[in-house]
Amino acid sequence: SKRKLVMKLGIIGGSGLDDPSLLKNAEEHSLDTPYGPTSSPLLCGTLDGVDVVFLSRHGREHTIPPCSINSRANIWALKEAGCDSILATAACGSLREEMDRGHLVLPDQFIDFTRHRQVTFHESFKPGIMNAVHVPMAEPFDERLRCVVNKAAKHLKIPVHPKGTILTIEGNRFSTRAESNMFRMWGADLVNMTVAPEVILANELQLPYAAVAVVTDYDCWKTDEPPLKVEDLVQVFMANVEKLNQVLLQAIRELRDTPA
Repeated sequence: SKRKLVMKLGIIGGSGLDDPSLLKNAEEHSLDTPYGPTSSPLLCGTLDGVDVVFLSRHGREHTIPPCSINSRANIWALKEAGCDSILATAACGSLREEMDRGHLVLPDQFIDFTRHRQVTFHESFKPGIMNAVHVPMAEPFDERLRCVVNKAAKHLKIPVHPKGTILTIEGNRFSTRAESNMFRMWGADLVNMTVAPEVILANELQLPYAAVAVVTDYDCWKTDEPPLKVEDLVQVFMANVEKLNQVLLQAIRELRDTPA
């Protein structure tokens, strides 16, 4: 007999993936968290027979800047809502030549590159001092969920890189090629500003976590193309919303029909 791999799936990211029209019997719920309010209300419903909770990281209108996102509150709320696993979506800059705009990446680790964080599981962390540490995407990592998303993307003939390392930074998005080269030397494949706090709390809460990133920019390492402005990044990501929705729908079907 077949049963669901995921009883309730939390999807965080937004940018079209929190489209209420995807869900049946969708209801909004607000939760108070120990870390303050979430970026947006939880949108709970079903998608092809699987219970799903959407949480838009940047707000429904994509108006919340990275520096204002309460990622810890978001993940805590998904745990409180009864999610068994989280699939995070993100728009990332690529540091690898073979990754073109519109490609998907399924990262398995990130480089913790932050200067200020109130809570961290790195005992060696010193506020105000740059730290660069390779960290698993989450413990326990949801390998099955990542495999399902990978299979869905390939079924839809979307180029996908099954593994990658996301570099997370806080503050303004970097804009120098020298920084890009340094990040590549550290082993980074992608650059994103919102993943690290989510993964850290997923570790602390023992909430299985996987991520899918869409490449939106080259982040200055390509000499023949200038970096995109933030507003252009949003437009590039929105242009891929339908593609990501199709990946999500196909992955949900796999989760529903694949035996554990």
